[in-house]
Amino acid sequence: MTAPDPTREAEAARGADRALRAAARHSGGRLAAAAVCSVAAAGAALAEPAVLGHTLDLLLRQDPGGARWTAWCAAVIAAEVLLDAVTARLTGGVDARSTAWLRCLGLGRLLRAAPHHAARHSPGELSARLTAQATTAGAVPAAVVSAAVALLAPLGGLVALVLVDAWTALAFLAGLPLLVLLLRAFARDSGASVGRYQEVQLAMAGRLMEALAGARTIAAAGTAEREQARVLGRLPELGAEGRETWRIYGTTMARTGALMPLLLYVVLGVGGVRLAEGALGVGGLLAAVRYAGLAAGVGAVTGRLAAVVRGRAAARRTAALFELPELPQGVRRLPQGGPGALELRGVRVVRGGTAVLRDIDLRIPGGTTAAVVGRSGSGKTTLAAVAGRLTACDAGRVLLDGVPLDELSAGELRREVGHAFERPALFGEDVAAAIAFGSGPAPTPQSVRAAARAAGADAFVRRLPDGYGTALPDAPLSGGELQRLGLARAFCRAGRLLVLDDATSSLDTLTAREVERALAHDVRPGTRLVVAHRISSAARADLVVWLDAGRVRATGPHAELWRDPAYRAVFGAGTQPVGSPDTEPAAAASGLAKVLAPPAAGGPDAERNAGSDAEAVGDPARAAGTDTESAAAPRRTPAGGPEEGPDAGLVAAPSPRTGAAPVEGPEAGASAGTGPAAAGGGGRSGGRRAPGRETVR
Repeated sequence: MTAPDPTREAEAARGADRALRAAARHSGGRLAAAAVCSVAAAGAALAEPAVLGHTLDLLLRQDPGGARWTAWCAAVIAAEVLLDAVTARLTGGVDARSTAWLRCLGLGRLLRAAPHHAARHSPGELSARLTAQATTAGAVPAAVVSAAVALLAPLGGLVALVLVDAWTALAFLAGLPLLVLLLRAFARDSGASVGRYQEVQLAMAGRLMEALAGARTIAAAGTAEREQARVLGRLPELGAEGRETWRIYGTTMARTGALMPLLLYVVLGVGGVRLAEGALGVGGLLAAVRYAGLAAGVGAVTGRLAAVVRGRAAARRTAALFELPELPQGVRRLPQGGPGALELRGVRVVRGGTAVLRDIDLRIPGGTTAAVVGRSGSGKTTLAAVAGRLTACDAGRVLLDGVPLDELSAGELRREVGHAFERPALFGEDVAAAIAFGSGPAPTPQSVRAAARAAGADAFVRRLPDGYGTALPDAPLSGGELQRLGLARAFCRAGRLLVLDDATSSLDTLTAREVERALAHDVRPGTRLVVAHRISSAARADLVVWLDAGRVRATGPHAELWRDPAYRAVFGAGTQPVGSPDTEPAAAASGLAKVLAPPAAGGPDAERNAGSDAEAVGDPARAAGTDTESAAAPRRTPAGGPEEGPDAGLVAAPSPRTGAAPVEGPEAGASAGTGPAAAGGGGRSGGRRAPGRETVR
């Protein structure tokens, strides 16, 4: 177990105290009113013994003024009860407001932080920090005021005891040093124990959330008992820390509980002696005993002190969210009518001490569809996040239409830069609200349906029980349907730059092709940055950005890059040159087998996928989205075996014109590097290598 760093612990404590002071200022008015009522209640409690004692003396002497003083006694007691009730009501309001403020501040900071910073804490820890821990921490401001005011009655009682009879006061003071030592030890020991308890509690919450998120995997693997043991593995430690906390609290309460009555008995004995000597009257003895009881109430401060200790420990956990670095934003706007030109200059991103992106220099002309390809771990998703400013780069700049993204206002950035993800999260009461989700004016129902049609989601949404009004929990969605709704949301609010991070991975090939066609014709024109794993996605892109170990290895049309064996290996297509005599017969046989294979089992999506695979092998023109309907003979693959995946034969088939990957469909000009999609503009073609910091223009 790693030893705690005293410096970091001290800084965390200071950060927690700053957060608690800010929470107290947020509820300053109510907190001040609670303090005033509490002080007034303490004043009534201090006046009560004196009034009762004087009234008793008057009644014993049968003084006519005794009736009036009896009324005063009733008024003082009623005022104390009423003020205590008002104080409790105000204290509850302060606790609620402080807790809400801490939660809002923590959640806001969490959502404004870059995702990799938020990922430092597991979902279970975040949930515990924003719920139970925030509730405990939110009680601190009122508990501090309550503890401070609670000292007024004992101190005032001690002063009044001195005024009533000095000898009884001295008898009481003899036991106070021991009480102070007990309270000091309690604050020290309970603080450490509560901190350890909450730390173990957070760890268990994190494990529980992991198990809940992976419930299907656990069930499929048959490891439920093992996961249960893992989640509950620290339960004995949690129990031990909890018992230690209560042991400290119980021991302190027992000691103070024994000390306080002992002091009261001593005061009562001394007062009795003073009464026998005639130095103290009956009313004075009553007042002395009551004031001694108030002075003994200093032991009750233990409970309030415990609440402060627990709250400060919880505040350290919650305040950790306040220290998450926010993603900086500016106030600038993008130029009107910009095409969405994206440029990365010397971009470098470091995660965990390792450079994930290294010196990326890249320019993507406006209106271009650029596919980002590379092996797993090459930095594709990080590049997409940097390009859309979901995260900041550690060096370099990212510009959209010439404006650095870090200088754009948050509203402008999110209006003009859209995202679609591999595993989208849906928010909203129903399907329509999930598609319309986003900042800015709400889209019209017609826009929502148009976006759903473009994403291939309209058909299955209409089949839901209430169509677009179906509540999300009542909408059983497959992985592909969920992904299509995520695409519809991105299409509904598409700006000049749209980043698709593997957003079609769960779609069958035919649906993915339809979505790409709709993206080109039915969605607001702009620049598309597509993290691609399919050969077909790379083939239909205007420009391919090939990442390798965090660097841009080459850029250019897919047809040109396909000539490089290392590029083909990214898609698992082998490394032998196109048209190798050793591979053609096997590849042709594989392609023919795919064409003649019966439809795959598993439902309509599987059948569509199988049919699309057959098209990809039998007719590259149809696979590319043209209107060609004639069947072509199976083409040969350039690799040493059959292609893998649904797009196997789509680009692997050598072009009868060039001997390289075929240039397919209406985007042939762009793929050949002659259209506007060529990197840097102009009619230049060819995949260019980008070793080191070579700038792609």
